[in-house]
Amino acid sequence: MSINISTHSSSNQDQKVKRPNGLWGLAWKRLKKDKTALFSLVIVIAYLVMILLSSLGLIAKNWNVETAVSYAPPTFIYNLDKENTQPIIPHVSESTLEQTSHVNMYGVVDPLATDMNTIRQEIILQPAEHKDELKNSLFFGADRWGVDVLSKTIKGSETSISVGLIAAFFSVALGTILGAVSGYFSGWIDDLINWFYNIFTSIPYMLLILAVAAVLQQQGILSIILILALTGWTGTYRLIRAEYMKHVDREYVLAAKAIGVTHTRRIFIHIFPNVSHIALVQISILVVSFIKSEVILSFLGFGVPIGTVSWGSMLNEAQSEFLLGNWWQLVAATTAMAILVTAFSIFTDALRDALDPKAK
Repeated sequence: MSINISTHSSSNQDQKVKRPNGLWGLAWKRLKKDKTALFSLVIVIAYLVMILLSSLGLIAKNWNVETAVSYAPPTFIYNLDKENTQPIIPHVSESTLEQTSHVNMYGVVDPLATDMNTIRQEIILQPAEHKDELKNSLFFGADRWGVDVLSKTIKGSETSISVGLIAAFFSVALGTILGAVSGYFSGWIDDLINWFYNIFTSIPYMLLILAVAAVLQQQGILSIILILALTGWTGTYRLIRAEYMKHVDREYVLAAKAIGVTHTRRIFIHIFPNVSHIALVQISILVVSFIKSEVILSFLGFGVPIGTVSWGSMLNEAQSEFLLGNWWQLVAATTAMAILVTAFSIFTDALRDALDPKAK
């Protein structure tokens, strides 16, 4: 009696063996179902490409060059006649400027009268060739110095987004290391790190940022990154510490301990890959928070130095321009920041849900 085994074996070969997807594979499948999150991701990538091109000098290269008259209006709002494109400048003769009295209405001699007359001559009686080179309108207008607001916004995005990304990376790295060490070892090490954590969390966030900025007493991109990184690690520390406390007594960690694996290898090679999604989500959350913090610091005068532009410095300049009715720099900076922050926040929420192990 013979048994036909070939048919049974061939049918098993035809069946495809489905390997279980890992955490990142399942997260990507969930993320693809959310069209809003994918659209937000496209916007974020577009901003990153824009700042890359700006840093390479391919766009917004001459952002600080005077290209238009002061407060040139945006062309997408105001329709200017071609026949009336020259700026209106009052006609003042040189003799009138020279005859300006040095004595004011109270009979007091003005010591600055001569210098002021010289400045008026340089401003009003400037060469006609230079006036013809300046544009009378730009797509998004110009600021008080005649600088293109659109190029200024693109260059400002490079500063603000770069500060947010770099500061978020260092902040999460610091919080992850402290949280991993604290949750893994516990005991007096955990108590010591928790003491520092309680000090930082007992002070309001913005007051802590301003205090660190006052201590450093330096303006610059590096100073802003240090300020944000040294004050934003507490949330990451709390989450990573809790995860390490759960994983330290699990079977795979105890097995690694039994075969003599070192503490450093157990912390960063065995446990960290299982909690890395938390660090990634924290980076995406802190990028949004740090961009807004940089804007606030620059607005208050603790941010980027003179000669460097960011969204915060643009808002600082725009507050005086807005009182004069020149709103375009304020709208450009706030619109660019609002689009990025909204897109990043939506993508962050979707990424957090996609990386949730409890989600089905």
